[in-house]
Amino acid sequence: MAAPGVPSSFVVPGPTLWEYTRNVQEVLPPSLDSTSQPPSLFDGTTRLYINYQCPYAQRAWITRNFKGLQDKIELVPIDLQNRPAWYKEKVYPPNKVPSLEHNNKVIGESLDLIKYIDSNFEGPSLLPDDPEKRKFAEELIAYSDTFVPEVYGSFKKDVQTLAGAQFDYLEKALHKFDYGPFFLGQFSQVDIAYAPFIERFQIFLQEVFNYDITSGRPKLAKWIEEVNKLDGYKQTKVLDPKRLVEYYKNRFLVAAL
Repeated sequence: MAAPGVPSSFVVPGPTLWEYTRNVQEVLPPSLDSTSQPPSLFDGTTRLYINYQCPYAQRAWITRNFKGLQDKIELVPIDLQNRPAWYKEKVYPPNKVPSLEHNNKVIGESLDLIKYIDSNFEGPSLLPDDPEKRKFAEELIAYSDTFVPEVYGSFKKDVQTLAGAQFDYLEKALHKFDYGPFFLGQFSQVDIAYAPFIERFQIFLQEVFNYDITSGRPKLAKWIEEVNKLDGYKQTKVLDPKRLVEYYKNRFLVAAL
């Protein structure tokens, strides 16, 4: 779910998370634009509509990959700069990504889709049974709607103070269940909610403001290191950091210069 003001113990029977995601290297389809014909909509195929550069869509994409659903949920990338008219007219009237076509309906909003895909499809659960962990998970997932716009807003103000406070919050959160590198100890919906944004913020803040988000934050540094090892996440990462930096400069900084 895009925030207002922002541009658009896991004991699992059967295969382990690693067994679901190891050695998965998908051939990614090309993006569909205004000249592209729609797929055979509502024909029983489950489709995840994404954009390869969109962090909100990346949340749902990571969830799909970690559930081992590459053969169950088809990726349909949309060119957001030249969107096909049929996407708004026939698929998802809000005309945003991500959205999921499943069981003859379409569901949107990234945080909702993380939960929906985790709850409605096979594969390892991305939430623990422990009530304390579930409560903490809900708090952190909800807080992502504060974290994201606060860091974006810091670009035109005081990065070290404003963005720094947000990364300090995450550093503290990572200490709660610190027998593993992730927010709940093991990889979960919480990590998925934050990963696409931390990925982008780390690149942009270092390049433009010479601000290292991991400095003085060893838990966050380890979290980033471990997330970057995960196959289900790797393929979803930003392919061109320079393009990202230029996009963010134009989007957030031009008016302030």
